Amino acid sequence: MHLEVANLSKEFTTKEGNVSALKNVNLHIETGEFVCTVGASGSGKSTLLRLIAGLDYPTSGKITVDQVPVIGPGRDRGMVFQRYTLYPWLNVAKNVEFGLKLQGIPKAQRRERVSYYLDVVGLTQFRKNLPKALSGGMKQRVAIARALACEPKILLMDEPFGALDVQTKESMQQFLLEVWRRTGTTILMITHDVEEAVFLSQRIYVLTARPGTVKQEFQINLPENEQGARSYHVKTLSDFQRYREKITQLLRDSTVEQEVMVG
Repeated sequence: MHLEVANLSKEFTTKEGNVSALKNVNLHIETGEFVCTVGASGSGKSTLLRLIAGLDYPTSGKITVDQVPVIGPGRDRGMVFQRYTLYPWLNVAKNVEFGLKLQGIPKAQRRERVSYYLDVVGLTQFRKNLPKALSGGMKQRVAIARALACEPKILLMDEPFGALDVQTKESMQQFLLEVWRRTGTTILMITHDVEEAVFLSQRIYVLTARPGTVKQEFQINLPENEQGARSYHVKTLSDFQRYREKITQLLRDSTVEQEVMVG
């Protein structure tokens, strides 16, 4: 899998005139990578993800997945939002199965795939529960299982843990790393949380303030455990702190530059 975003720009028309959200964004993601994009509010992070998902159209530039242009939503891209977007009238298993039914996958195959991904996210015993009976973290696990069940080439995540409390958020971060390692799914995640991005990703793209463009790319090299995933002890390492401080300073500088330009 190869995702390519080339010279991507997006403008919105408002009553005050055209607003440039993204300008000449270039990035790429390869099979099996976990990549994060970070930026302050107004940097166009969510706009970028919506464009890659095919939920909106760029003003200029192009997006391709395996050299095929993105012209709308497709099975090759799964999406997980900050809000869980579960169907409240369907139980956990039916929520995970929903996309598979739309794809016309046979019942026996659907059942097998749902069982597998419920096991991956640790919710097998809750398969008959309705969403209202689940905690926030569990709801997001269902949303992730639903996206994974369709077996997309790349999973797009729009601040998926932004609505969770600190303890649940940390637990979900560790959980997501385990799912990534177990399934080999390619992931592009956007977040405003620098510490989260450093902990989770192999590479990070830092976006400037509006209009968003790639300020710098970081390769994150941190130790992994025997299972090939990071554990929370890496947050105490000096290398982790250096990554976090460098990226945070870049975001600060970008915000200051924007304020000077506006002023």
